[in-house]
Amino acid sequence: MLDSSLILDATMLPAMFIAMAAGLLSFLSPCVLPIVPPYLAYMGGVSVSDLEDKPAARGPVLLAAVFFVLGLSTIFMLLGIASSALGQALLQWQGWFVPVAGIVVMIFGAHFVGVFRIGFLDHEMRVDAGDRGGSAFGAYILGLAFAFGWTPCLGPILGAILGLAASEADLAKGTVLLSFYALGLGIPFLLVAAFFPRLTGAMAWMKRNLQRVERTSGLLLWTVGLMMVTGQFTAFSFWLLEKFPALAAVG
Repeated sequence: MLDSSLILDATMLPAMFIAMAAGLLSFLSPCVLPIVPPYLAYMGGVSVSDLEDKPAARGPVLLAAVFFVLGLSTIFMLLGIASSALGQALLQWQGWFVPVAGIVVMIFGAHFVGVFRIGFLDHEMRVDAGDRGGSAFGAYILGLAFAFGWTPCLGPILGAILGLAASEADLAKGTVLLSFYALGLGIPFLLVAAFFPRLTGAMAWMKRNLQRVERTSGLLLWTVGLMMVTGQFTAFSFWLLEKFPALAAVG
C-alpha cells in the first residue's frame, strides 16, 4: 500500500513533464519559432548568413543564447514564486480555485484548437530593450524583455503552468514547475544556436506545420484543464507510482 503523502508529492511528476512539454510547445508556437534565427544572430552580433555559414560565429551566438535563456528563466521563476504565493493566500478556497483555473485553461485550449479565437491572444506586446545585441549582458536583458513581451502570445500555455504552480501552493514547487517550463522553452534556443546549419531543414518543416503545433498545444491545454477540473492529477500520480515505484524517490 502506497503512503498517501507520496501520492501527494508525486503530483509534481506529471506536472513537471507537462511544464517542460509546454515550454517546448511555446518554442514551436507561431510567435516564437519564426523569429529564432534572427533573434539569435542579433544577440550574437552576427548576421543570419554568418550563423549558417561561419562556424566561428556560432561560439558568440551560443554564449549569448545561454544568457538569453537565463534572462527569460529569471522572469518565469519569479512568476512561479508569485503564483505559488497566490495559491497559498487562496488555500482556504482551494476547493473551487483549482477547478475554476482548470476551466480557464480549457478555454485557452479551445482557442488554440480553433473552436473559437480570443483576439488579444493572437498578438504579442514586444518590449523595446534598445540596442542590446552582441554582448552577454545585452542577451540577458533581451531574455528579460522576451519573457515580458511575448507573455500575451504565450499566455494560454504559460497560464496553464502558472495555474498548476498556484494549485501546488508551495513556493519551492511553483519555482520548480516554472523552471521546467523555462527549460522546455530555453533548451531548443541553445540547440539552434549550437547546431543551426544542421537544424535548418527541421525548422523549415516545423514552420510549415505551425498550425498542427498550435492544435497540439490546444489539446494539451484542454487535457490539463480537464485534469485540474476533475482532480485527476492525484489519480494519475497514483498510477505512476503503482507502475513505477522508483519514482517515489523523486517526490
